[in-house]
Amino acid sequence: MLLLNIFQSGIFQPEYRRQLLVSLSATLITFCHGIALGWLSPMLPKLLSPHETPLSFSIDVAEASWLGAVISIGGITGNFSFSYLMNRFGRKVSIYALAVPHTCIWFLFYFAQNIEMLYVARVCAGLTGGGMFVVLPIFIGEIADNSIRGRLCSFFTLTMNTGIMVGFVVSSHIAYHVIPCAVVGLPLLYVFLATRYPEPPQQLIRWQRVEKAEQSLRFYRRCDGPTVSKEAERAYQKEFDEMRLAIQQQNKESDDNGLSFSDFLTKRSLKALSTGLVLMIANIFTGTFAFNNYMSNIFDAVHTQLDPNTNTIIIGAVQILGTLASIYLVDRYGRRILLILSCAGSGIGTSAFGLYAFYAEEQEVDLSAYSAWLPVTLMAFIIFIANVGVISVTMVVLVEILPQKIRAVATSFCLGCLSFFAFTSLKTFPLMMFHLGLAATMWFCGAVSAICLFYVVVCLEETKGRSMYD
Repeated sequence: MLLLNIFQSGIFQPEYRRQLLVSLSATLITFCHGIALGWLSPMLPKLLSPHETPLSFSIDVAEASWLGAVISIGGITGNFSFSYLMNRFGRKVSIYALAVPHTCIWFLFYFAQNIEMLYVARVCAGLTGGGMFVVLPIFIGEIADNSIRGRLCSFFTLTMNTGIMVGFVVSSHIAYHVIPCAVVGLPLLYVFLATRYPEPPQQLIRWQRVEKAEQSLRFYRRCDGPTVSKEAERAYQKEFDEMRLAIQQQNKESDDNGLSFSDFLTKRSLKALSTGLVLMIANIFTGTFAFNNYMSNIFDAVHTQLDPNTNTIIIGAVQILGTLASIYLVDRYGRRILLILSCAGSGIGTSAFGLYAFYAEEQEVDLSAYSAWLPVTLMAFIIFIANVGVISVTMVVLVEILPQKIRAVATSFCLGCLSFFAFTSLKTFPLMMFHLGLAATMWFCGAVSAICLFYVVVCLEETKGRSMYD
């Protein structure tokens, strides 16, 4: 029923079809990135075992924590380098460039002779991920109609979660050296598809290429054919005139004043930046990002009767369902209510999982009657509810709350913080599990969820339908 409702929603109407297809083409790189992320969780226990490792070497716990964490070093670099690239050379050049570090990942995995080559591969994954989070939400936000922007931006998370599940499956059941050979062609397909659609009209107007901008907007609004109705033509002309006047006014203000530090100190900018940072904290420290990287280790720690990798694949499928629910709900009920439900649900779920882990680990209570279904059910609930709001909606809200003048720089700053938080989470999560136990680690995530819930309830305004030019 959920899938049926999604397919009947507005994004599949003829006038939005090109926006949908372009969004799916652009987010193919997030699917590729998801495979690279999902690859780690089932592969890590094999690399830790001297007898099961598919390479000529094995790794220890400290190296495993670094292997998880170094992706965030690349993420920080990717945030700022792709922000510069996007603002200097446009969205399309940045979209093409995302394929370069991602292609390097699979060559490094295939030819790895030591742990350092795996580290470099994970840094390349971070470059792609950091760049994606800057470029794609802004690109999709610019080409999308206001009425479907939330749903199209949510495809960013859907394709990544689908890729993560594929990564879980292939690294659990396919030989190590076959995986790079099977997926290295995907970024080449992504680059080819990117040649089929134009630069967003907003960027072309900023470059004073008004005629090209008109052609671009006609392409994305399907007003470039011989049978365009008068109503569609009037709607197109009104949108283009409003867009051109708004951007020309912004360019004039930028020429007169430039972007200065004081622009970030206005009341609206400070509130937007504060909200962005809280959303970044919620996205990472509610735990879902670390769970995806160490899922098999978590299930192994609570002695689940099902194979840990099987549990991991189940969770990958639940992520997709959560994102589909978000796509269906985000433009109907708004962003704020989904974030409230998501923070509350994540807090309850992680606290309950921590309680189960406490009795399974610390008290050594016999939970064999529950171990086959309860851990995976609790984790499925956490992952589902997080993807309904905290994971899927965060990037949509971030693009919408930031004032246009500081949007590019402020987005890079927030995503740089996201990468730093991700590094901290991935580096400390296995160490917290080892030294404090899984229960305390889960309770920490629950406490963060409660703090973020309080902020969202008190401070966050609804951004549904907000203009991108405010």
